[in-house]
Amino acid sequence: MKPPYFFVFFFFFFLGISAYPGIKRQHYPCKNLVLYFHDVIYNGQNAANATSAIVGAPQWGNLTILADKFHFGNIAVFDDPITLDNNFHSVPVGRAQGMYFYDTKNTFTAWLGFSFVLNSAQHKGTINFIGADPIMVKSRDISVVGGTGDFFMHRGIATIMTDSYEGEVYFRLRVDIKFYECW
Repeated sequence: MKPPYFFVFFFFFFLGISAYPGIKRQHYPCKNLVLYFHDVIYNGQNAANATSAIVGAPQWGNLTILADKFHFGNIAVFDDPITLDNNFHSVPVGRAQGMYFYDTKNTFTAWLGFSFVLNSAQHKGTINFIGADPIMVKSRDISVVGGTGDFFMHRGIATIMTDSYEGEVYFRLRVDIKFYECW
């Protein structure tokens, strides 16, 4: 008895489809936000305005001045205001809370782990970020690993850019968040 050609054709057809990588699915963000956060590091003289502080330093460093040329070994924690524009005096829509540490001896590179805690009329909840920050690169990406509230289980990519800085005391980051998984 001969096998039905219909089944043989479909067997090889599905075998061929499964072996071929196929057409790549285009991914589009399901939600997009642009926010700014402003970091004022404590330098021993600005306690009233400081939003971050060095909490760990290498043996040759101290807790009020960033160590050496590339700040290797410094650990800072922060509680920075988040605004919708790049004006430090704008009404904050939330806080950026977390830490960064300088982890390379021969260039400016930091590792970031922080959350945006948003509590405004537009958004309530947290967005959690983690990743390496090669500071000298104009535009860099870090991972959005989750969230709560309006951002429950959201995931995506945050493109960060240093928007402004004043020496080693103040910097402002522009954070362009693209969520690719929204619940």
